[in-house]
Amino acid sequence: MELFSFLLLLPILLVLLKIWKWVNDKRDQECYILDYQCYKPADDRMVGTEFCGEVIKRNKNLGLNEYKFLLKAIVSSGIGEKTYAPRIMFSGREETPTLADGILEMEEFFQDSIGKLLSRAGVSPHEIDLLVVNVSMITAPPCLSSRIINHYKMRQDIKCFNLTGMGCSASLISLDIVRNVFKSYKNKYALLVTSESLSPNWYAGNDRSMILANCLFRSGGCAILLTNNKSLKHQAMFKLKCLVRTHHGARDESYNCCIQREDEIGRVGFYLGKNLPKAATRSFVDNLRVITPKILPVTELVRFMVVSLVKKWNRRGSTKGTATQGPIKAGVNFKSGVDHFCIHTGGKAVIDGIGFSLDLTEYDLEPARMTLHRFGNTSASSLWYVLAYMEAKKRLKKGDKVLMISFGAGFKCNSCLWEIVRDLEDGNVWKDEIQNYPPKTLANPYMEKYGWIQDEDPSNFKIPED
Repeated sequence: MELFSFLLLLPILLVLLKIWKWVNDKRDQECYILDYQCYKPADDRMVGTEFCGEVIKRNKNLGLNEYKFLLKAIVSSGIGEKTYAPRIMFSGREETPTLADGILEMEEFFQDSIGKLLSRAGVSPHEIDLLVVNVSMITAPPCLSSRIINHYKMRQDIKCFNLTGMGCSASLISLDIVRNVFKSYKNKYALLVTSESLSPNWYAGNDRSMILANCLFRSGGCAILLTNNKSLKHQAMFKLKCLVRTHHGARDESYNCCIQREDEIGRVGFYLGKNLPKAATRSFVDNLRVITPKILPVTELVRFMVVSLVKKWNRRGSTKGTATQGPIKAGVNFKSGVDHFCIHTGGKAVIDGIGFSLDLTEYDLEPARMTLHRFGNTSASSLWYVLAYMEAKKRLKKGDKVLMISFGAGFKCNSCLWEIVRDLEDGNVWKDEIQNYPPKTLANPYMEKYGWIQDEDPSNFKIPED
């Protein structure tokens, strides 16, 4: 009888054991951010109106029309006077960069931000199991991840990945790598390092689609410490809920809208095409289709379906279609499942477009606008400056959800949702100046100083000497 009972219970015990193992393994696959550190370069690298004017005048390939174009672009860019540039710009050698210039720019960031991060977290470099580095526009063997390993004397069995050419959405691609490695290994530390190399990538020509990048991109970076160790979850800041990547590289129009190339006489620059907004909208819409069911409550999804069906039914009697232009409204109340929106600071138009599509308020867009104004477009690291602004403003409370949205060359749109594990209020890179934001106005003084260019006559215009 006892043997019969045991045999009867054995399958049930095996099922319970498998369920317990599945739950236990699932818990070890979680991805937490323990801490992160954004980079603030030294004050002697700060870019003001005067300095910008000097740099532009050094380019002898520009004429009056290019000056007018640059003035219009920088005035409407949303960028302020306290962003940062690489040291090569201040020595006047932007047209003749060396490999050492690019390496120096990266090493200043690595040694500052990674050092601060690990020290504050109480984690030794020797404890790091996984290192993922993304810097799109520099490749210098040994790779940047190897340079970090050498500087911090990390373990010889560390798993490292070095990403290049992935564009402004690369930090979420790096995060996806970390997340997938965590699925196979338990109790690990990962270090994610994201930045961009501007030193060797200044465009010295006069192609408007390529000189525009000179106006938008600025120096920056972020180091992020992650773990899947469930015993550390109460020390964590954020828990990753989901991540969605959308890639439109198969579309020629999307692929070519944002690309590094040579101009007509062989000068290398970063081309931003007129069809970029269209490519961004397409990838954004496709990304939203996938991530929306993952992050919004069922009630909101049902409401959206009902409203959509009613609208479709009402349009059936119409014989004429209406063409849609510009940003498209999602029609879904994202605030039903998201508390904060971390938007890539690709430019004022990018922020405005996402704000319109998701029906966000100025309060929601403030972190992205302030980050663009203070730090500019720091490429893949910009999301983390936006996140740090929210933290410095003490907006991030336990249980809140943060949606990150980024765009990048390829063309790509990547997004992810974080859950805040505990109340956060550290200032990070904003610590010493958060009380000054938002300022009364985001207007920069470029028009006030250089507006006279608009009245110049092309027939007798000469490049000003001072």
